[in-house]
Amino acid sequence: MTQQVHPAFEWLRSQRIDSLKVTVEEYRHRKTGAQHIHIDADNEENVFLVALRTVPHDSTGVAHILEHTALCGSERYPVRDPFFMMIRRSLNTFMNAFTSSDWTAYPFASLNRKDFNNLLDVYLDAVFFSRLDELDFRQEGHRVEFEQADDPSTPLVFKGVVYNEMKGAMSSVPSQLWHTLCKYLYPTTTYHYNSGGDPESIPDLTYAQLQAFYRTHYHPSNAIFMTYGNIAAAEHQAKFEAQALARFEPLTTEIGVADEKRYHAPVSVEEHYPLTDDGGLEKKTHIVVSWLLGKSTDLEAALKAQLLASVLFDNSASPLQQALETTELGTAPSPLCGLDDSQREISFVCGVEGSEREHAEAVERLIMAVIEDVATNGIPEEQVQASLHQLELQQREVGGDSYPYGLQLILTGLTSATHRGDPIALLDLDPVLTRLREAIKDPAFIKDLARDLLLDNTHRVRLTLAPDQSLAARRNAAEAQRLAALKATLTGDQQRAVVTQAQALQQRQQQADDESILPKVGLDDIPPHMHYVEGQREQLHQRPLTTYPAGTNGLIYQQIVIRLPALAPEHHTLLPFYTTCLTELGVGERDYLATQRWQSQVLGSISAYTTVRGRIDNVQAIDAHLTVSAKALTRNQAAMSQLMWETLQQVRFDELPRIRELIAQTRARREQSITGNGHSLAMAAAAAGMSPAAKLSHQLSGMTGIKAIKALDDALADAGELADFAARLAAIHQQVLQAPREFLLVGEQEHLQACREQLQQHWLGDPAQAGAAFTLGEVSEKIAQAWIANTQVNFCAKAYPTVPMEHPDAAALTVLGGFLRNGYLHRAIREQGGAYGAGAGQDSNIAAFRFFSYRDPRLEETLGDFDKSLQWLQQETHEWRQVEESILGVISSIDKPSSPAGEAKQTFHAELYGRTREKRERFRNQVLKVTLADLQRVAATYLLPEAASTAVITHKDNTALAGSLSLETIVV
Repeated sequence: MTQQVHPAFEWLRSQRIDSLKVTVEEYRHRKTGAQHIHIDADNEENVFLVALRTVPHDSTGVAHILEHTALCGSERYPVRDPFFMMIRRSLNTFMNAFTSSDWTAYPFASLNRKDFNNLLDVYLDAVFFSRLDELDFRQEGHRVEFEQADDPSTPLVFKGVVYNEMKGAMSSVPSQLWHTLCKYLYPTTTYHYNSGGDPESIPDLTYAQLQAFYRTHYHPSNAIFMTYGNIAAAEHQAKFEAQALARFEPLTTEIGVADEKRYHAPVSVEEHYPLTDDGGLEKKTHIVVSWLLGKSTDLEAALKAQLLASVLFDNSASPLQQALETTELGTAPSPLCGLDDSQREISFVCGVEGSEREHAEAVERLIMAVIEDVATNGIPEEQVQASLHQLELQQREVGGDSYPYGLQLILTGLTSATHRGDPIALLDLDPVLTRLREAIKDPAFIKDLARDLLLDNTHRVRLTLAPDQSLAARRNAAEAQRLAALKATLTGDQQRAVVTQAQALQQRQQQADDESILPKVGLDDIPPHMHYVEGQREQLHQRPLTTYPAGTNGLIYQQIVIRLPALAPEHHTLLPFYTTCLTELGVGERDYLATQRWQSQVLGSISAYTTVRGRIDNVQAIDAHLTVSAKALTRNQAAMSQLMWETLQQVRFDELPRIRELIAQTRARREQSITGNGHSLAMAAAAAGMSPAAKLSHQLSGMTGIKAIKALDDALADAGELADFAARLAAIHQQVLQAPREFLLVGEQEHLQACREQLQQHWLGDPAQAGAAFTLGEVSEKIAQAWIANTQVNFCAKAYPTVPMEHPDAAALTVLGGFLRNGYLHRAIREQGGAYGAGAGQDSNIAAFRFFSYRDPRLEETLGDFDKSLQWLQQETHEWRQVEESILGVISSIDKPSSPAGEAKQTFHAELYGRTREKRERFRNQVLKVTLADLQRVAATYLLPEAASTAVITHKDNTALAGSLSLETIVV
């Protein structure tokens, strides 16, 4: 082992983790003490991450703004925007940067070795040799400008990407709830502050403070290098040393988080959040109770806490979850419920939303009574076993569907490494799980945990967060007063300096950098063919069965895929409620509580969802399916098949109170989704007139759906309405039972035959059915809407009807999205306009091309920028390089790997809707042949002003502006 180490590093230890099929190696840089954790795996998707311990002592967002600014040019790559340039010049499968509460990390992943090394060069230079230009700080962090940049007679305004990002983030009530709670739960350590930045505090950060924070925190002695994949650790270390570490001396100070001081008695506080709608204050208060439990670096203690949290919250049959779901003191459990072990000390939170201020003591008494009952009477051993089963399943599952699998493993170990704990232990849970299996045989084990961690723990905070309809106005007035006072102090020279800085920044944003100094990959580096997962189709009692062998590490994935039957039009909008209830209600003789316990003992998860897609040659014609999906450890496959069969055949729609709870919980989640997912919701609204699938998606899961579920939830307070609603769900289910179905199995080859046999037993005598399929009428209409919501920022979208996947122009339209984003939208809307993000893209499933902005301080100007990008496309001179970069982005997205099970499921469902391997390969080849002339032609053909639909999500102060833009205003 030591022979494979670079001389600048020393090997500390290695450990094989069989359950993950990896070997974890730990090294230390001899000179600076930098840590290197390498996860050796037989995987071509290599992952890199460098993390710095960043411990702010205020809410100015210094770590967050530094994360942005560090990526704006470095010593070897003195261009203005190397990070976003490399996104365009790369085949990466992941690129990003994160600011957590106590670390900042810069990760990327790639399947291509040349591309990986290119990105490593840029990342190392960006992190350790950043230029930190003051104009970049002003762009990314904050600045003041005159409302009309060159006119000192106009008011001053705050601008900045992070400033606007955090205005958007802090529009989210759960975010406000969490940061307010941390202010009291962590009274003395860094978690007391908002590491992302509080919009009221961000303008207090100076450029000099940013530079000082960089010098002390972005140093190898404070760094953790983490890598994953099939590149040897020594090869990584050679680059680390040559390109960064050799130039540093050890840091004399150690950066870290101290132990939190403990309360000697529980604390109760009340604060407020701004509510900008006019719907009243009733049932809009959040009440949570939280504890600090202990250090996250103590693996055994952390898993005990996790086990207790799982026992209390794992499902609706868990005692605390059940109490919070069924209490009349709130409409749903708080979105914060659960355990957070991402910080130095673990926190446990529980509570309700949709409550009233006067219920605060009653909510706390309810919570404490449940915990007292657990501490006194314990929990049945089978329920504790089920919670341990869930921990084992989480340990075994090979991820990679959202983040690369290697990055998931890296982030798992990062928290412990940040606090100088044992990152390898966090990746190898099996020894601790084995000890816990023995420990839970003692009936006193869970009782003692509940008493020690919660009942006898005086570091407890009860927070009541109540709505205030005038708070936003007071904050806006305070900001305006602050800016007016600042302007009043400006001398003539200072006013001219503000104007000069705005002009300098604009010139910097417009400048064309020499991109040739950055490394790149080209079209020649793209593999000739896309990766393809081969399945096997056969018949199971006249039903199609498709199996995929995959390296699932002891898990089996099973789906029942049902062709959605023809439904009455009034039942279409009930589909999301039907699928939610299908796997959350009782089954047969079991009520929903017994069913939830059964699910927890047998499965990792079970869910149901509907998919409606346009045909690949005509999006006005659709295909639709209902999928019931579950996963389990292979040893539980027979039980999983039995559970899935009973769920489908014997689900109970007679549990009316449970249905009522589910709708209330769904409403809460949907309302909270706007501030985090507003760009997708705006695009769905703008495209709703393009095709039947787009319209239905907007009705079910878009802004129309959110408005509808609020009305439905209110209506279901009437017992008659509730009974009628349940009857309609049951009627849908009876039609589903008669519809044609097929099966999907994904698992390791040696287990698939046993799985087939279990399926045959459960579905024997289940003959194929025939019947009318789900249909929708053709759709073609223009949209012009402004949705008024509880947000401080805007989400803007424009959409144009285009073509489906099979059309020859679909490839060029797909490439066009990246071309417009890279060449125009990013600069105009993000850098100059201050939005957190902006882009454009073709969705061939609904035959629509869509523009969007995300957490945007502007509205009318952004809609104008969408149009200007099309003028820029046609009128300016462009280089082939720009087209090539856009093609690379599309191919990278097509070729991006997923988890073994995820790739199999994605392939199956693509082919279910006619997107065969041959057709996807043909589309990929068409993308590779796109030219600049193609981009200009398809834009001129489809993206016409008279064809555009517009939708924005904004706040009530913009109601008049929306009217002036001829947008219909709709209050959510």
